[in-house]
Parts: sequence; C-alpha cells; structure tokens
Amino acid sequence: MKPADKLVLTDMTFRACHGVLPVERRRRQEFRVTVELEVSVARAGRSDSLADTIDYCAVQAVVREVVEGAHRKLIEALAEDIARRLLAAFPAAQAVVIELLKPSPPVDFEFGGVQVRIRRARGKSRR
Repeated sequence: MKPADKLVLTDMTFRACHGVLPVERRRRQEFRVTVELEVSVARAGRSDSLADTIDYCAVQAVVREVVEGAHRKLIEALAEDIARRLLAAFPAAQAVVIELLKPSPPVDFEFGGVQVRIRRARGKSRR
C-alpha cells in the first residue's frame, strides 16, 4: 500500500547540455526538477530525527548527478534515470514522481517550455 505521506523537493534548478539539436550539445540550458517521494514521515515526525527520514540534500545530490551528467537527447530519458536512481538509493520510498521542465528550449516559437511528469513505483517494471 502506498503511503499517504510525501517528501517534495520543488524546482531544483540545474544547467546542463541535453537535447536533440546540435546547439543543445554545446550550450548549457536550464532544467528544473521537482521530486515527490512517497514515503511515510510519521516516525520522523515523532522523533524529530534526520535518521528517520530521507535527507533531502542526498536526494538533490542524486538528481544533480543525473542532470549534470551524461548527455541525453530526451528529457524523458533524464526523468527515467532520476526515478530509477532515487528508488535504488532510498529504499524507504515506495514511489517517486519526477517533474522535469526545460523552460527555454531553442525552438522557433514562444511557449513556457516543455515538461515531462512520470511516476514510478517500487517493483513496477517499465519498458
């Protein structure tokens, strides 16, 4: 059963080179990531101890490693890698929701950016 509790890190901002276009491989651009971990926080709420919860600095470090790491053509691939690594790093999390926004892709029209939102749960395989 999934916990009703969530630990959410909102709008973490990174600069990296991801995309299909040649310019995106040369020039860094902004990426914003929101992570929602489905995890019980009741014990931490009672104990007031970091040992009883997920350290959000450690979550940010995993996300940073992925986003600032190897080049990906698609934000979908970045989101999948972030979700996979977070579930591996934090066994207490039953599921993770990743929202990844590329606010200013180099296209010839104006819009608020492109975003992907995925939810991945422990034990659920994806193709």
